[in-house]
Amino acid sequence: MKKILETNRLILRELNINDAKDFFDLNLNPNVVKYTGNSAFENIEEAKEFLKNYQDYTLNGYGRWAVINKETKQFIGWCGLKYDALEKETDIGFRFFEEEWNKGYATESAKACIDYGFKVLNLKRIIGRAMKENLASIKVLEKIGLAFEKDGLLDEKQAVIYKIEK
Repeated sequence: MKKILETNRLILRELNINDAKDFFDLNLNPNVVKYTGNSAFENIEEAKEFLKNYQDYTLNGYGRWAVINKETKQFIGWCGLKYDALEKETDIGFRFFEEEWNKGYATESAKACIDYGFKVLNLKRIIGRAMKENLASIKVLEKIGLAFEKDGLLDEKQAVIYKIEK
């Protein structure tokens, strides 16, 4: 397990096959996936296959990372950067178990990812996408320094696109 980042309360590390149960459980909650366009995995085996075939680290040198609570050592969600080859853009994304919402973990981990993207990966621009109704995620994007760029679509639903540039 390759550790990528550490904040005051969190460790961000590469996802691996041992995260399958947590990954499966995270997507089971309809509130968690409500604004993502994703559905739950059918079973843990499907989550395992997804993780086994996750190629972002190899292809791009970065991706979504497991977020671990330093105090409890528990997987509480994921956060990270993802390169979109179609758009030729890197976006910031995050997803946490509902019981971890409103504790500042999304903001803390996403801010660390933005800093990593600019300082370590030498990215020039990072975007954030959120469905218009997802006010909590929009608030996180604003807190970490992204500014509204334009309206758009996300999984064929009305969305906003935010950006930050180096």
